[in-house]
Amino acid sequence: MHELRVGEVVPLLEISRAWLVDPVSRREGPGEVVVRDGILEAVTWLKGAAADGIGPDGVLVLPGLIDLHVHLREPGNEDAETVASGLAAAAHGGFTTVCAMPNTTPAADEPSVLARVAGAAAASGSPVELLAHGAVTVGRAGERLAALGELADAGVVGFSDDGSPVKSATLLRNALLYAGMLGLPIVEHVEDATLTSGAEANEGLVATILGLKGWPPAAEIAAAERAIAVLDSVRADATGARLHLTHLSTAGALAAVRRAKAAGLPVTCDVTPHHLGFTDEWVAGARRWAWEALDESGVARDPWADGALVAHPYATACRVNPPLRGAADAAACLAALVDGTADAVVTDHAPHTAVDKETEFGLAVNGISGLETAVGVLLAAVAAGRLSLARAVAALTVGPAAVMGSRPGRRGAARGLVEGAPADLVVVDAGDDWRVTPEALASRGKNTPLLGRELPGRVLVTLAQGRLAYQDPSERA
Repeated sequence: MHELRVGEVVPLLEISRAWLVDPVSRREGPGEVVVRDGILEAVTWLKGAAADGIGPDGVLVLPGLIDLHVHLREPGNEDAETVASGLAAAAHGGFTTVCAMPNTTPAADEPSVLARVAGAAAASGSPVELLAHGAVTVGRAGERLAALGELADAGVVGFSDDGSPVKSATLLRNALLYAGMLGLPIVEHVEDATLTSGAEANEGLVATILGLKGWPPAAEIAAAERAIAVLDSVRADATGARLHLTHLSTAGALAAVRRAKAAGLPVTCDVTPHHLGFTDEWVAGARRWAWEALDESGVARDPWADGALVAHPYATACRVNPPLRGAADAAACLAALVDGTADAVVTDHAPHTAVDKETEFGLAVNGISGLETAVGVLLAAVAAGRLSLARAVAALTVGPAAVMGSRPGRRGAARGLVEGAPADLVVVDAGDDWRVTPEALASRGKNTPLLGRELPGRVLVTLAQGRLAYQDPSERA
């Protein structure tokens, strides 16, 4: 493809002998695609001799990915990220739709703040679709509900006080009732703050040895169970009420969701790549994948005993909320993704400045910059045989779209590989690794423990609504 500027309609893109994955039609296999004047003109599924030698370890063509949970920092903290740099990072990661969380300064608790964010997206020239969640409470202070109706009219796709839980069960109940009438979900950050005050790392062996204050799994489990109980109490009065629990990290919280779904409650949840792929031993200096930290019987290995510690301890890029958990919890996150308990994978992209991260571990702000590395982490799990490619792609497309309640043709919808529609897709070379470096990241936030690591799955091209969102420099003719 000839070099184009971001935002330009793609005149012609032909991709031959690729592996196509379309979670909308639930089809996967060898194929070819042609994009002409921004339209997906042809999708050809190959059979027989024409398909020989084509597999999922080569070039992949996927629908554009959707991220339910990103922090773009604008307005208020543009040193860490702007809408423009965040959308560029999304495109580099293969995402064509992202949903911004409302913990900006000021918080997105009224339409004027949303208008500022939308204006910044338009000014960026990026074709990546930017959606937004509105705050549940005024200023995210947890004292009184925001004007949810006005926020809904302004186009939010959900409500969240993310970064903090909704403080009281009464407020959460009222929010579920109100949001249910509006047909929108409450996206809840589940954390019992009375159990996490001053906490620094997951409660367990690593925190004990490193002298860090433990962050107990019970803080997440108890909050998840509370939120589900509140949902159960309102469903008779608000049949449209929906609860989504975001960035779950513990086996106990995921088990609570599994039980609630079995009981017919309208609850969904997501997990992040870093809670699937990393463990708390990364804080101590390990850099092996979470599935490598368990022995054949499923027992966590001791990183001090088996030589897994290869980096300096206390890397603040590993400080995140919720914290990186033990290997058993990471395995539970992966299992929940495989069996469908976890509806989606979200990056919880949380960029920060070096000033906020380069300090003592316990004083560093929480967050990992994750938009550009999510595909690589999931492809590593696929390569290890822990996750199917089809399930990974579904969790990044139809899964998040369903959580938002999106329908075909509406905002946030998973578009699939549909002939005659504007091309919304990402081309990934699954057989080519790329090195994560500060220079390689489009995000202003370089706070990831994956710096210096080779990841599978180099994104070659991202098209959003027929326009160029990202093109790898090596692909420019």
